Amino acid sequence: MIHLTNISKQHGSQLLFQDASLQILASSRAGLVGPNGAGKSTIFRLITREEEADKGEISCAKKTVIGYFSQEVGEMAGRSALAEVMAAASEVTLLGEQMQAMEAAMGQPMDDDAMAALLERYGNAVEEFEHRGGYDLEARAQAVLTGLGIGPDAYLRPVESFSGGWKMRIGLARILTINPDVLLLDEPTNHLDVESIIWLEEWLSDAFKGALLMTCHDRDFMNRIVNRIIEVAGQTVTTYSGNYDFYLREREIRRDQLVASFRRQQEMLAKEEDFIARFAARVSHAAQVQSRIKKLEKIERIQLPAEQRVVRFEFADPPRSGDDVVRMESLAKVWPGVTGSTDGSETTGPEKSVFGGVTGVIRRQEKIAVVGVNGAGKSTFLKVLAAQVAPSTGTVSIGAGVLSGYFSQHSMELLNPEFTVFETVQAVIPTGNIGVIRNLCAAFLFQGDDVDKRIAHLSGGEKSRVVLATLLAQPLNFLILDEPTNHLDIQSREVLLEALQKFTGTVILVSHDRHFLRLLVDRVFAIDQGAMQTYEGDYGYYLRKSVEDNL
Repeated sequence: MIHLTNISKQHGSQLLFQDASLQILASSRAGLVGPNGAGKSTIFRLITREEEADKGEISCAKKTVIGYFSQEVGEMAGRSALAEVMAAASEVTLLGEQMQAMEAAMGQPMDDDAMAALLERYGNAVEEFEHRGGYDLEARAQAVLTGLGIGPDAYLRPVESFSGGWKMRIGLARILTINPDVLLLDEPTNHLDVESIIWLEEWLSDAFKGALLMTCHDRDFMNRIVNRIIEVAGQTVTTYSGNYDFYLREREIRRDQLVASFRRQQEMLAKEEDFIARFAARVSHAAQVQSRIKKLEKIERIQLPAEQRVVRFEFADPPRSGDDVVRMESLAKVWPGVTGSTDGSETTGPEKSVFGGVTGVIRRQEKIAVVGVNGAGKSTFLKVLAAQVAPSTGTVSIGAGVLSGYFSQHSMELLNPEFTVFETVQAVIPTGNIGVIRNLCAAFLFQGDDVDKRIAHLSGGEKSRVVLATLLAQPLNFLILDEPTNHLDIQSREVLLEALQKFTGTVILVSHDRHFLRLLVDRVFAIDQGAMQTYEGDYGYYLRKSVEDNL
C-alpha cells in the first residue's frame, strides 16, 4: 500500500536515516518506536509528503486516503464540536452533493452515450461514497465523539469553548471519522482517560478496517493493538513481527546475536591483522599477505548500535512516618457554580458537588491509585490531600512525621526556565556532590551534555522527569502524584515505575497508564458520581470487582 524504499534523510548535521526501508501493508497494525530524535515524526511527515526524502523512493497506491493525527491540531473556531469533526470529511460531503446532482441529471433527456457515461460516473461515485462511509457520516461522527468522552450534550458546544486537552480529542475524532485507508496516529492516548482509551482500543480492533501506523507511550494499548513493531534507531529502520512485548524480547535476542557475531569477527580480524604484521616484510609470504589484505578490505564490518546506558540511582530511604499517614472524616468538595449573562458578566449558579462523604485512612507504605472518568474529581481530591485546595466540609488529618510532596502538570510551570537540569536538581540536594547529582540526572535519562540543557528548552516529558527527580531526591515519605506519566515515553515510565516500586514511603496517584498501575498499586480509590469506593486490592482486583459490581 505504502512503500518507503532505501530512504535517506538528514536534518542539518544530523543523519536520521540511511538506505532505510519500511512497508505499510493493507489492514496491518504497526507501532513506530525509537528514542526521541531518532526520526519517528519524520517518518510520518515523509508519508504525508510534508517533507521530502533526500534519497530513495516513496510509493503509495492510487486513491489511498491517509489520515494523520499529530499533537498539533491547529486552530479550531467558528463551529460546533460535531460540525468541526464532520468538516474533516468535506470531500465525502462534496461527493454526496455531486451524486445528488447526477441523480437530478438522470431525469433529464440525453442521448444514450451521454447517459451511459453519466451512469458510469455515478456508479464510481456511489462506490467511493459507500467506501468512505458517506451514508452514516453524521452517525459515525457522533459515535466517535461520544466514545472519546464528548457526549450528546456537548455536540453543539462551540469548539473554542473546549480546553486544549478536549480539543485534542476533537482533533482525533476528525481523523477517525474520515475512515481513511491508512491511519497515522502520533500519541493518540495523550489526554484520554482509561474509559476513552478502552473505547479507542475496541474501535481500532473492530470498526477500523484500514492500515494503522502509530506511536504510543501506553504499553498496554500498544500490546493490544499492534502486530508489528517498526523501530527507528541507529540511522535505520527495523521491523519486528509481533506486539511491543515481543519486540522487547526479540530485540534483546537479536542484539545478543549481533554482539556474538561482532566478537567472532573481531577475533578473526585480530588474527588476520597479526598475520599481516608478522609477515609483511617477508618476501616468501608476500602473496599471502596481499591476499589477506584484500580479504579484510572486502569484509563488511559489524557495527554495534549505540545503546543508552541505564543508570540505577539508589534513593535514600525517607524518614519513617506514623502508621496513619492521612485520616479523612466526611470529606467533601463543592465548587460554586458560575454562569454567564448576556452582558458578559458572571453570576452565581447552582453548586457542583465534586465528591462527598469520604471517610477513611491512608496507611504507611501503601501505594494507592485514584481512578474515575474525566471530571469525576480525582485531581481535586489530590489537591485537597496536598492542602492545595480547602475541603468544603469534613477534615483531612495528616499523621505524625509525614513529609509530603505534590506533583501535577502545574509543577512544571514552577521550574526556573533559566536553570539547567543540573542546577535544578542541585538546588534540592545542595549537599550532594557532582557525582551524586549526575547519577540522579542519569537515572532519569539526562546523561552527558543533557544535564546542561536549560529548562526553557526542554520538552514537556523532559520537564516532568526533572520534577519527578527532584521529588524523589528529597526526604519525603508521602508522594501525591497527579498524572506523573503524562508526556513520558515508555522508557521514562519504566524508570519512574522502578523508582516508585522501590520507594519505601507512601504513594497516592492518578494515572491512565494501566500497565503502570497494575505493577505498582496495592489499593484503589474509585470516584464515581461524587462518591468514593475503596477496593482493598491491586489494580487487577479493582478491574475484576468493578466489572462484577456492574453486572
